Amino acid sequence: MKKAWIILAALIAGLLIGMAVGDRSPLFHDIADVVGTIWLNGLRMTVIPLVVALLITGIVQTANAASAGRTATRSVITMISILVLVTIMAAIVTPALLAIFPLDPDAAQALRQAMGAVEPAAAPPPFSEFLKAVVPTNPFQAAASDALLPLIIFTIAFAFAITRLEAGKKQILAGFFEAMAEAMVTVISWVLALAPIGVFALGVVLGMTAGAAAFGALVHYVLVVTAIGTIIMLSAYPVAMFGARFNLFDFARAAIPAQSVAISTQSSLASLPAMVQGAKQLGVGARSTDIVLPMAVAIFRATSPAMNLAVAIYVAHWMGIELGPEQIVIGVAVASITTLGSVSLPGSISFIAAIAPICIAMGIPIEPLAVLVAIETFPDIMRTLGNVTMDIAVTGTIARAEGDLEKGEAA
Repeated sequence: MKKAWIILAALIAGLLIGMAVGDRSPLFHDIADVVGTIWLNGLRMTVIPLVVALLITGIVQTANAASAGRTATRSVITMISILVLVTIMAAIVTPALLAIFPLDPDAAQALRQAMGAVEPAAAPPPFSEFLKAVVPTNPFQAAASDALLPLIIFTIAFAFAITRLEAGKKQILAGFFEAMAEAMVTVISWVLALAPIGVFALGVVLGMTAGAAAFGALVHYVLVVTAIGTIIMLSAYPVAMFGARFNLFDFARAAIPAQSVAISTQSSLASLPAMVQGAKQLGVGARSTDIVLPMAVAIFRATSPAMNLAVAIYVAHWMGIELGPEQIVIGVAVASITTLGSVSLPGSISFIAAIAPICIAMGIPIEPLAVLVAIETFPDIMRTLGNVTMDIAVTGTIARAEGDLEKGEAA
């Protein structure tokens, strides 16, 4: 049984027990609340060092990939452009979906009560003050105060400075942060090993406070976030038609084997052989399948920044926080950037590592993430499905630009 299903079972069990107990045992509520909060704090303590280490490692790896030749450079530029575009799409579509299909107000109020009181978001500063604060005067103070965007700006500058060092020094620093990232991943894996206990405890609190409304809210969350991934998956088809000039039906047929593996494994890496076969079926040459597809799996997940931002916006909706334009812009920037550092992580770890920084930067509480990670199994299917479909479409687009499509196979 996969760990994700065990965590989901723990959440459901906690919700059911909490609903059964109701408000008859304040002591049981307090014990569950303490256990859940301790586990949540264990997740919180890893966010800053993990984001810094992963972002530096991801930028160095991306820069190394881009320096491998013209095809690699074109691939990196194309992939980053798509990541930014789909993230902007999520910033527009997610609030629209929530406006059309909002969470039931009574359920939202019950969920907010279960998560504890949340201070209303502070009024955004004037835009000039916002710009002044983007560059930190002290990156350590920015880290200590959870000022994620200034910290990320410094981290990006530092990472690109590492790429300009001579080979020996670059290897030392890159190796240090790679080791730091691996150590932090180990720490967070220890915390996630206790996830069934922590999620069960949080589920008990949620069930005791929100009752049956919790189930409806979680289903609503899955539908909204999955809708964003569905849009990205469907957008891969026009990319294939207009970018690679594939026949729509040929592309759809060639993508089915990789999509089938994606649904069953929820792993882009496991889907790579089927993606290679599908790309070759469409006439993509060996140069592109050998370079672009593995690069796409390593540094490009088209659904990640958009669906991560959608999660953050949904949490704000859940907690009754009105997001201003500055917060949305910050969310787009952080979601687009941090995806470079989390693409190689297991799903449950990347969920926390990628979404917590977005929430913190936007001034959104991260407490709901500890519950939402338990049901990430369902959106994660669409994440992987959208990723592999877009990977094949982008590979075909790069192959056409590089003259690496075999005649007679593509429309």
